[in-house]
Amino acid sequence: MARDTEQMPQSHKYDVLIIGSGAAGLSVALNLPRHLKTAVISKGELASGSTLWAQGGIAAVLDDEDSIEEHIQDTLAAGADLCHEDAVRFTVEHGRESIEWLIEQGVAFTRDDTEDKYHLTREGGHSRRRIIHAADATGHAVSQTLSDRVRSLPNVEILEQRVAVDLITHRKLSLPGNRCVGAYVLNIEDSHVELFSARFVVIATGGSSKAYRYTSNPDGASGDGIAIAWRAGCRVANMEFNQFHPTCLYHPHAKSFLITEAVRGEGGRLLLPDGTTFMERFDPRGELAPRDIVARAIDHEMKRLGADHLYLDISHKPADFIKSHFPTIYEKCIEFGVDITRSAIPVVPAAHYTCGGVMTDVKARSDVNQLYVVGEAAFTGLHGANRMASNSLLECLVYGKAAADDIARTDADIPEPPTAPAWDESQVRDSDEDVVISHNWDELRHFMWDYVGIVRTTKRLQRAKHRVDLLGREIGEFYSNYRVSNDLLELRNLVTVADLIICSALQRRESRGLHYTLDYPGLLHEAKDTILTPTTFRTRAP
Repeated sequence: MARDTEQMPQSHKYDVLIIGSGAAGLSVALNLPRHLKTAVISKGELASGSTLWAQGGIAAVLDDEDSIEEHIQDTLAAGADLCHEDAVRFTVEHGRESIEWLIEQGVAFTRDDTEDKYHLTREGGHSRRRIIHAADATGHAVSQTLSDRVRSLPNVEILEQRVAVDLITHRKLSLPGNRCVGAYVLNIEDSHVELFSARFVVIATGGSSKAYRYTSNPDGASGDGIAIAWRAGCRVANMEFNQFHPTCLYHPHAKSFLITEAVRGEGGRLLLPDGTTFMERFDPRGELAPRDIVARAIDHEMKRLGADHLYLDISHKPADFIKSHFPTIYEKCIEFGVDITRSAIPVVPAAHYTCGGVMTDVKARSDVNQLYVVGEAAFTGLHGANRMASNSLLECLVYGKAAADDIARTDADIPEPPTAPAWDESQVRDSDEDVVISHNWDELRHFMWDYVGIVRTTKRLQRAKHRVDLLGREIGEFYSNYRVSNDLLELRNLVTVADLIICSALQRRESRGLHYTLDYPGLLHEAKDTILTPTTFRTRAP
């Protein structure tokens, strides 16, 4: 596709191109050697991704009564025998140093009221208090601190309002080998597609929960990185495991507001509309059961009762305790007429986290040379069939540093990227039918919620597969004939990841972790990853 307008698209050249500006991408940037010319591109403002909205905290072994082995065992148990133990151990063993690094960067974690140490809370699946947090807005504290630090780096250029269209690889350039050498990137503000050449590329774009009608994620969580990596030849794994957070605020005007798991960790109780508890009927751990169990329990009770929401109540705790531990939640609920110190919070499950993603190793390397994937877009093997609470930000930090360390290690061996052609859109025109995009966006998210949600059946999945195939053809034709826009790119990527989710779910003929199907309610004897391979896939060189 080339440009026939008077203004020519810009061309950029860097040592490292980081696509995404959450905790994972910024961790890479901050850990890179300062001589490497680096670009960080962000779809919105620098601190606008999912990290900003993370309320709970970061899991790490910081208490003398806790242990590395206990954190590992808790994670393996939550992951329903599908976690990769080497990835779990690697992540957990680097937990303390990751927290110490954040403190060095300036993150102000909440301290204990009575002792001169940090306050640790407990969340579902954890046997100990090991969640370090900044009140109930940990993501905000981490995001703002790391953003400020990155802005001060002389070797890093920040480019906001940009979204990746596709990666540039040797295969795309008809060159031998299997290397990523940059990306085509849409400048949302001027609608031009720019060429970014780089010796190393890092995908840190987050997950794909916007494929669902109800989600706790910000609007940018459209699976961009997973989709562009798949199109570039990377394998993906375990895309059927979509974590639905059990408790999002239910209110017609409350968009994607999460009620952190820490509310339950501090004694919050889930209630039916008549005020009775129910979690004890589903799991002996009650409210502290892993998220998949809690989400299914809520979903079951809502369907049984015909209710559109249930309740989470912490009003039995002292008002000062609630306001000091959950100030953000308290203030947000007050906006919608709910005083959580006096009454229960109306809640509903919502798509929250993508446990699968682009396959990587412990150095964050993908199947394509010099292409790294970190954070929620990656499949490291840490989460298995169900992410345990607050392990995700830790994964961002640990693998962000791992990617930076590997780039530094191989820097001297990687040559300059070859010349790539500018984006060609000489054969396309401006769209006069954007209603197609909005209609297909709504249709996709509705059938994903109805057919590929918390509880699945083979028949529902087959219906979803038929619908996504039709949408894929329609969007492919639209993409080929019209100039790209952010909405079109997001829809194109959502169709891709929705297809990956559906295909993965159809392949798993059992119920494990976050994937629950009425047709196969039991567990298979052997736990195996669901791995999808592009037809153009080539193995990564040593």
